[in-house]
Amino acid sequence: MGACVTGLMRAMVLAWPGEELRPTLMPLPQCGPTEVLLQVRACGVCRTDLHIIDGELPAPKVPLIPGHEIVGTVLARGRLGERFAVGQRVGVPWLGLTCGQCSYCLGGRENLCDHARFTGYTRDGGYAEYVVADARYCLSLPDSYADAELAPLLCAGLIGYRALVAAGEARTIGIYGFGAAAHIVVQVARHQGRRIFAFTRPGDHPRQRFAMQLGAAWAGDSTQAPPELLEAAILFAPDGSLVPQALRHSAKGGTVVCAGIHMSDVPSFPYSILWGERVLRSVANLTRGDGERFFAIAQQARIQTTVEQFPLDAANDALRRVRAGTIHGAAVLIP
Repeated sequence: MGACVTGLMRAMVLAWPGEELRPTLMPLPQCGPTEVLLQVRACGVCRTDLHIIDGELPAPKVPLIPGHEIVGTVLARGRLGERFAVGQRVGVPWLGLTCGQCSYCLGGRENLCDHARFTGYTRDGGYAEYVVADARYCLSLPDSYADAELAPLLCAGLIGYRALVAAGEARTIGIYGFGAAAHIVVQVARHQGRRIFAFTRPGDHPRQRFAMQLGAAWAGDSTQAPPELLEAAILFAPDGSLVPQALRHSAKGGTVVCAGIHMSDVPSFPYSILWGERVLRSVANLTRGDGERFFAIAQQARIQTTVEQFPLDAANDALRRVRAGTIHGAAVLIP
């Protein structure tokens, strides 16, 4: 089964939150019984990585190799990790492991497991040449995408899809924060016959044009009102002040979905903008079922990802670009 492969690899390592990543030469990780060793072919750079690096998410594993949008090729397998063949291309998402025994896991909501472990947060991720992942939580990938094109689908796509499902049957949806997830969600929504209104940072006309090119019905900045009331809104931007804004622009019975793992504090707001059976909810993590359903839809909708590629040792530059909001689509590291 080739479960033991030795040697050294390059990785970008977070020694402590608040610091830049350090290029490091380290031993290859070894497979546990249910794990696979993957040679990383691409790893997306997600805003969640910034939240971890900045210390906005509590208790990360340190030192840590970030990255949870991983496309890799199976190099070796543990004795119980034979779900995938050596040489097969697979995806590693944010959800790395769950207990499988709690009420959430048994009830089909493994994304809420209190004992879950997460790729690039509580276990090492894909800002490296190699990574170990539990085979039970890896995803089969379609052959129709290149490695770099696939990487953003493993979080931006999956979380965006889960947020879209949380929006229910809404036909008119506002998206606040037009980054990696939004540029995928707008394509899924269009495939389903929905209309998207895109909200960007004030003055970000390039992203507004990008949203319109992808099929948004309208694009403006987050201080503006949409041309009509929204049946749902999805917030990818980690700015709590957008919550009251989205509620004000939502029709009665509308749903506002907070899709990020971290958000600044939500300011107080009058009950009147929530009244009328409006719903305010969050989306947390993902399930393996989300992955299976999303990749089926991605192929049906012929989703295309727009990516900017960076070498592994330019991870800090990619993170700065994501922070500044100057990436159109998604940033992807290629070891």
